[in-house]
Amino acid sequence: MAATTVITVETGSSDKLSAVIGVFDENLTTIARELGLAARVEGTAIVLEGDAEATHVGEEVIGSLLAIVSAGENIDKTRLLYCIELAREGRAGDIAGIMNGVVAVTSRGKPVKCKTVGQKTYADAVRANTVTFGVGPAGTGKTYLAVCLAVAAYKGKEVEKIILTRPAVEAGEKLGFLPGDLQTKVDPYLRPLYDALQELFGFETYQKLMEKGVIEVAPLAYMRGRTLSDAFVILDEAQNATREQMKMFLTRLGDGSKMVVTGDLTQTDLPDGKTSGLKHAVRILEGVEDIAVCRLTEKDVVRHPLVSRIVRAYERDENKRDENKRKDESKRKKEKP
Repeated sequence: MAATTVITVETGSSDKLSAVIGVFDENLTTIARELGLAARVEGTAIVLEGDAEATHVGEEVIGSLLAIVSAGENIDKTRLLYCIELAREGRAGDIAGIMNGVVAVTSRGKPVKCKTVGQKTYADAVRANTVTFGVGPAGTGKTYLAVCLAVAAYKGKEVEKIILTRPAVEAGEKLGFLPGDLQTKVDPYLRPLYDALQELFGFETYQKLMEKGVIEVAPLAYMRGRTLSDAFVILDEAQNATREQMKMFLTRLGDGSKMVVTGDLTQTDLPDGKTSGLKHAVRILEGVEDIAVCRLTEKDVVRHPLVSRIVRAYERDENKRDENKRKDESKRKKEKP
């Protein structure tokens, strides 16, 4: 029978202890269940009991949670499970690095920080490169972080304008059936971008910047023929751009500008037979100097924990279909005379 290891982790105060263990000890219960440990509280310390490896991982998890609490951040279920996963991989120390950086500050003074290692890598890549592709599933913060970085660049006087654009293609709907002019028709598709800007600038400042043309939100078709200089340009939902549109957009780059292209290759709404411009661009531009490709995964999903499981289920189904397609093609080739 394996020897039982007991580790005591001191939190330092009752406030930190309460924040780490959660309401009704919910966080502590989750840690014990996920790692197969016994866990209890003694004073301001947490005592872990189990096999040596599990207790060591548990100690690392609690250390990560203390780093989050010390940074003034809250611990939700998604973040807790992420800390457990990192500790299992021997990367618990990465949490402290994430907590150190502030991406932007909202109009109410709340700092916006990355929540995962993937997000931190993405934010660092945007700062370091002229063109950055952020590719990953829904809920990974691709668009929101890009807008935060754009606002930070504008406030830091690194750019003079913020330009946000999306292809006017969504989930099979036709723009022609919507009332109003083209701008009115595309507004619903750009709502996530408006919301993020209003949170970061405040509604009144946002409106003034829109009126002055400092913030420009437009469909991708409006980019043709322009040179975008001294601007932070974000192309969102880029999986719905065609190869021709993507080339057109990327070649709009002017002096003093930075571009961020975001999208989810599993949610393409282009007609059958049309290749995603995002997929094509990532393939041919990865490795080009001053262009970064960041691939976020289900581990970087910061919405409800169920979103990660949904993403994984769709990825498994997609992989299975691709495998079946390859088998069918191989079978057809063998049957040909």
